[in-house]
Amino acid sequence: MNYEEHRRNYVLGGLRRENLTDDPFALFEKWQAQAIAAELKDPTAVSLATQEPSGNLWQRIVLLKGLSEGGFVFFTNYESNKARALAQDNRGALLFPWHELDRQVTASGHLNKIGDDESDRYFASRPRASQLGAWASDQSRPIANREALVSQYESAEQRFGNGIIPRPAHWGGYRLVPEQIEFWQGGEHRLHDRFRYVHTPSGWVVNRLQP
Repeated sequence: MNYEEHRRNYVLGGLRRENLTDDPFALFEKWQAQAIAAELKDPTAVSLATQEPSGNLWQRIVLLKGLSEGGFVFFTNYESNKARALAQDNRGALLFPWHELDRQVTASGHLNKIGDDESDRYFASRPRASQLGAWASDQSRPIANREALVSQYESAEQRFGNGIIPRPAHWGGYRLVPEQIEFWQGGEHRLHDRFRYVHTPSGWVVNRLQP
């Protein structure tokens, strides 16, 4: 395969300063709504980057589940690789890759666990099979084979029967409160539009960056 042959022009429109909002979350919500309306696959999917205890950087996809208290919220197992990384260094970065719209949003800041009540509310809204999956999987731990994983799921089914499935203590949400948010809109001739918001004691400051 000749990777050099794979390229395209970005022609879906530009991003101008008059299109911006004082609060970057207002612009993010507008772009997120447009990604959903465009019927993208997994429009709330976002890449989360953390620094592992080993010092290596790692990324994985999570799903954005809300905006609250000035941050981006997602849910995971608190014993997973990402959680162990955040327990040591709670800095992280998010990347929303909306390729079909020639857009990206990146955000970096600090992540902390959300409150139990907020995690309980979200867990209760999940499909029952997903609730069982949270109990069945020791996320990021080695396992012998697929059959062993299915067996753990079946054990969770037997444990809870038809009753209410409570949220496991090892499962809940994180919130990334950004210090920087950047909006990227593809442009012709690789003259992309980039605006970076930086949070300061007096509020958000935004600058256009060269592509």
